[in-house]
Amino acid sequence: MTDFSSGRVLITGASGFVGSAVARIALERGFNVRVLMRKTSSRQNIEALDTEVVLGDMRDEASMRAALKGVRYLFHVAADYRIWAPDPGEIERSNLQGTEATMRAALAEGVERIVYTSSVATLKVTSAGTIVDETKPADPGQTIGAYKRSKVLAERAVERMVANDRLPAVIVNPSTPIGPRDVKPTPTGRIIVEAATGKIPAFVDTGLNLVHVDDVAAGHFLALERGVIGQRYILGGENLPLQQMLADIARLSGRKPPTVKLPRGPLYPLAMGAELYAKFSGREPFVTVDGLRMSKNKMYFTSAKAEHELGYRARPYREGLRDALDWFRANGYLKR
Repeated sequence: MTDFSSGRVLITGASGFVGSAVARIALERGFNVRVLMRKTSSRQNIEALDTEVVLGDMRDEASMRAALKGVRYLFHVAADYRIWAPDPGEIERSNLQGTEATMRAALAEGVERIVYTSSVATLKVTSAGTIVDETKPADPGQTIGAYKRSKVLAERAVERMVANDRLPAVIVNPSTPIGPRDVKPTPTGRIIVEAATGKIPAFVDTGLNLVHVDDVAAGHFLALERGVIGQRYILGGENLPLQQMLADIARLSGRKPPTVKLPRGPLYPLAMGAELYAKFSGREPFVTVDGLRMSKNKMYFTSAKAEHELGYRARPYREGLRDALDWFRANGYLKR
């Protein structure tokens, strides 16, 4: 039986939200941790960690081969997690081409095992709120927005390399992580910050699956140790309406919860205007056309497969919400 308790690991995306949580657990478990970063990436999330930092770009195969020298395990967590970008092609170059280059490099360097961080964005959800499992893959031609399409294409590329090239990869599909160290923050982190500061007075009818970021990170190591090559595992938490999430944020922040439900139709001109302004300001819009289109579907998932096969468990989502608010408050995000 393979011993997965030692050796050098490379973590891409370790400066980010999920990646930094994975790096922390790797260090706790005694791994020799190497992290890949771009020159422009913030080191806030890893500056206190005992890691070897290598500079590179996951889209550059030669760069990745250099980073993977002597590495036993790879956690490819890095992704461009934006719902909107001035150049949508940049999202695909990072998520698809970056994944392909990284996997080719891992094969060339003889990496023993890979955990590839995909997303529940690669699964097909519905407006009816049906709870989705790993057997419902999305069609890239029917996905909404550059992020989802790029993640579907990247996951399919990994699956092909597993089948054709014997790539030793296990795929994990996190739902929507929340918790500490969301430095950018992520789109969901922005909702938490805006709601906690009283800037979301209403909501649309949608739903999502929320999970503590540290549980997602722990799930990566369960996938490393117990996952089946080529299989994918949803790493999620609790399904709930957006209204409930906003109400819980309000309660934890000492505010009144929003009670006004907005129709989507009148919001589309607002989203179009916000995107136009963003192209000139350089600031990501809070409301986007793709975001509104996505909100028609309730993004509900089950982690039953990961629970049964990996022993995965997720704590109550409100603990993640509380940890997120505490971290945002301590780091100056919740200025009133």
